Amino acid sequence: MADTLVAERVDTPTPTSRRTVLVPLPSTLPWALVIAALFVVWSRGGVPGSDLARFGAYWVLALVLPGTLVHRALRGSRGNLPEDLGYGAATGLLLEIIAWALAAATGQQSLLRWWALPVLLAFAAVPRLRRHWRVGERRPLPLAWHWGMGAALLLVLAWGYTQWRMVPLPPVYGGYYQDVLYHLGLVQELTRAMPFELPHVAGEALRYHYLSDAHIASGSMITGISPAVVLLRLWLVPVIGTAVLLAAGLARDLSGAVWAGPVAALAAFTGTTVTLGSPVGASGEMPLSYASPSQTYALVPLLLLAGLVVDVARGRSLGAAWPLVPVLGLVCAGAKSSALPPLIAGLGLTAVVFWWRRRQVPRPALVALVCLVAAMALGFRLFAGGGAGTLRVQALALLHFIAPYAETLGTGDGIWPSAPLPPGINDGGLLGWLLAFAVVAWWVLGQTPRWVGMGLLAGGGHRADPAVWLLAGTVLAGAGATWVFQHPSISQIYFWMGVIPVGVVLTTWSLAQARAPWPVLVVPAVAGALAGLATAGTVVGFAVPRISRPGTPTTSTVEGWLRVLGLSAVRYVLFVAVAAALAVGVAALWRRRVPGRAAPAGRRRAAAIALAGVTAAMLGASAAVVVGGTVRSVLTEPVPATGPQPYALTADEMRAALWLDDNAADDDVVATNVHCRPVRTTPHCDARAFWVTGLGGHRTVVESWGYTDEVVAAHGVENLGYARQNFPDQALLAFNDGVFSRPTRADLDRLRTEHGVRWLFADSRAGAVSAELAGLAQVRLVAGPVTVYELNRR
Repeated sequence: MADTLVAERVDTPTPTSRRTVLVPLPSTLPWALVIAALFVVWSRGGVPGSDLARFGAYWVLALVLPGTLVHRALRGSRGNLPEDLGYGAATGLLLEIIAWALAAATGQQSLLRWWALPVLLAFAAVPRLRRHWRVGERRPLPLAWHWGMGAALLLVLAWGYTQWRMVPLPPVYGGYYQDVLYHLGLVQELTRAMPFELPHVAGEALRYHYLSDAHIASGSMITGISPAVVLLRLWLVPVIGTAVLLAAGLARDLSGAVWAGPVAALAAFTGTTVTLGSPVGASGEMPLSYASPSQTYALVPLLLLAGLVVDVARGRSLGAAWPLVPVLGLVCAGAKSSALPPLIAGLGLTAVVFWWRRRQVPRPALVALVCLVAAMALGFRLFAGGGAGTLRVQALALLHFIAPYAETLGTGDGIWPSAPLPPGINDGGLLGWLLAFAVVAWWVLGQTPRWVGMGLLAGGGHRADPAVWLLAGTVLAGAGATWVFQHPSISQIYFWMGVIPVGVVLTTWSLAQARAPWPVLVVPAVAGALAGLATAGTVVGFAVPRISRPGTPTTSTVEGWLRVLGLSAVRYVLFVAVAAALAVGVAALWRRRVPGRAAPAGRRRAAAIALAGVTAAMLGASAAVVVGGTVRSVLTEPVPATGPQPYALTADEMRAALWLDDNAADDDVVATNVHCRPVRTTPHCDARAFWVTGLGGHRTVVESWGYTDEVVAAHGVENLGYARQNFPDQALLAFNDGVFSRPTRADLDRLRTEHGVRWLFADSRAGAVSAELAGLAQVRLVAGPVTVYELNRR
């Protein structure tokens, strides 16, 4: 058995042997299990078999196949089919966005389902392109890699299942998270032709990073599956699986270790912060979010782009793949406005460092930097909105959302304090600064699995590698932006969530470079996983008491939270000490067992072994918490919600909205009296209903305005959050609502001629609906509290 975990280098061909020939069936089995499990959980989620067949065919024929051909033509084959297909899927998603944009710009959405056909025909007809139908020079990966990746993908699949199984498909009695309904409305809008409008307030230009919604809209248009089914069930896991393969490929490329791929895949996407039972946590613990399609989708173009930028940072020319850099940069900017800036910062840092060290910067790196800055600027002009302009500088603003500060010193800060620092820090004097420092330090400790790889810069050999500076600078920029900026909805945390996979890849790389005997890494990793499970209380009968919070949210004190943070730090130090001792002890035993092949002992080597052991334990603890919780959730029957649900919709309300989606023409405009959650419209209500546009599939004169640019910018006015601000155009709102409570023929004619309204969606739970409306418009549907009227064309 080899004494290190460093496996075959990426660029080393594996000679064909009898064993290699016998591998295909066992190596295919884990991928077959993943695909079978995916279809099983989709089916358990209520998706009809016909929809599953169409969506599977869409991914294979309209994304993976054309994308794989194009990626091989631009970047070459990776020597094995799974990675080729993973990188091909990412390229296919990029090509799909380009095809969607062309279709939306020309109004030819009906042709979108055929966009892949010219690509496939070109690669079949052009002789020099035909070779890309096959894997290039074969570099097969070990069987363990296939099973490791299969396990990582199964865990991601299980996580996705736990996210959606409590979110039923409509129509049902219940509620949906407002952001999910908001995105569903955008998906419906993006099935129409440009220029796009904000569907919740017709006539207002859509400014938002909506390319994730464009992907979901494309999937719906190509397959004919309902946008709600694609959003709530189908799109998530295949996209995450693509990101998993990209992260694994990047880790293998950088480290040269085959095992680094599955480890990075598992820790990057199913890992979380290491809190060891502390009650102090923060948002953004994982890079994935079911409720934020933009965050999850952006990981794919970001990781594909990161691989390209690694090459250019090292001075390599990309050849025919150069156009991918600006295009991927623009797609990142259009998918999530926080995705691209950290990578640009990392590349900028790399350029500065190597100019300082060598008085020169590789020209490819400068070209890429210019391309990405231009893409970010163009993306800001095309997409930025929906609150992105509300981001402002306030150092340590994240403290507003972390319990020790929010429950004590932050109670008097107000809803939107404008100051260089959260006001409570200075108001608390020395104790306030001590608490702030303790919380930030704890956050940094909890995120150790994501930044400890920067230790590569401590070694002289790796300081000369631009890729280390690039990844380290990206991670630092993501963390810095998270703690420097302020947003009313804690959206600054997305700067950090986007770089988590990059940080884990760097950490995995550092672990491979330690060249430690495999038990030195495996034993601490298992111990760390057990510690994570025990402190999380995931396994019944196997738990370490959690650290109790000090009092309730209204009675906790600064002193109490400082004690909690102190106890948390002590537990953390013990964890690190045990992991280091295990690694050093196992290494000593290994030297005795294999004296001729073990690395020589010494202080520097012992320190390196200890750091490797601690890193492995951190990764084990980070992944175990999510993996254990996910497995437990899958094996446990979900408990239906009981008691009052203040934001719930009735099945009739959903049914009426779905009827409208099916019966109204694509470009018809709807007027509705639904604006708020709960449904009743009251002064300064939470104006984030979004379900009439989301489930109803059409633009409205005024539905909900909680996420419009002008309203988000007014956050804090009269000490109210943006969701409870008044609609800016009060005259339009009064006219819209008056149609339902005091209808006249003239007002209905004005709705039709000035706003293009064809339908009225009246909900008596939202407000009064006059009986006279039935005499002025045709009643088309009555479903519980909802009546849908159609205005006659003139």
